[in-house]
Amino acid sequence: MSVADELPPDDLAELWLTPAQLDSWLSVVRLMTRLPWAIDAQLQRDADLSMIEYMSMAMLSDTPAQTLRMSELAERTSSSLSRLSHLIKRLESRDYVRREADPTDGRFTNVTLLPAGLRKLESAAPAHVAFVRRLVIDNLSAERLRRLGQDADRIVGRIDSPAR
Repeated sequence: MSVADELPPDDLAELWLTPAQLDSWLSVVRLMTRLPWAIDAQLQRDADLSMIEYMSMAMLSDTPAQTLRMSELAERTSSSLSRLSHLIKRLESRDYVRREADPTDGRFTNVTLLPAGLRKLESAAPAHVAFVRRLVIDNLSAERLRRLGQDADRIVGRIDSPAR
């Protein structure tokens, strides 16, 4: 049952967006669609990596021993375990990461960033950061960037809350 099914007919009009709200929403939709595509294209062109591959290796690089459980890496990259498993298999074939049973609990699998993966990440980072800076960071004042980050966190918090 949807929210609209629960409302009396007179309250349905309140569900529709105003023209200003619709314009803002469509801008957000365009951003959510085009920004990941642009970043992925830059990483593919300049580093032969997808955005999710880069993100996964970056997340691993920021951890002790450059190792995470697959489930934790999936959460940090907003990826399903199934999708992440295929991605890690591709990265393993390039000797960028290694999978092995978690020594503290064999029910879990750990992923470790290997030296070749760290070198690949380090070589990709300058062009990637310059691209992100050009598209996003340098287009906003420090205050607008701070507010954008806060607004994004607020929306993600709503997505992640159990009572949506």
